[in-house]
Amino acid sequence: MSKKPAKRTSAQPKPKLAGILGVGLDHADGHKRITRGEKFAIVGGSEETHERMTETVVKTFEELKHRGKHREQVEPRELKEIILKSAPR
Repeated sequence: MSKKPAKRTSAQPKPKLAGILGVGLDHADGHKRITRGEKFAIVGGSEETHERMTETVVKTFEELKHRGKHREQVEPRELKEIILKSAPR
């Protein structure tokens, strides 16, 4: 006998889902590139673009760890600042 999941009441907070999705649109070589992590996914892009996006996301999560925060705890403005700082130059 299977149990139905309990319904959430308005008093219960909605679960917060937070992750990062990177989508590269510049691939022309036919390769399907996908890199996944616990809180991120990178899909598509040329080899160079995919590597840059992956490096950026890895550095972003390193910076979050350095700040003692999880992705769910960061507001969009702060996340934007961290991503821009983490992007390879």
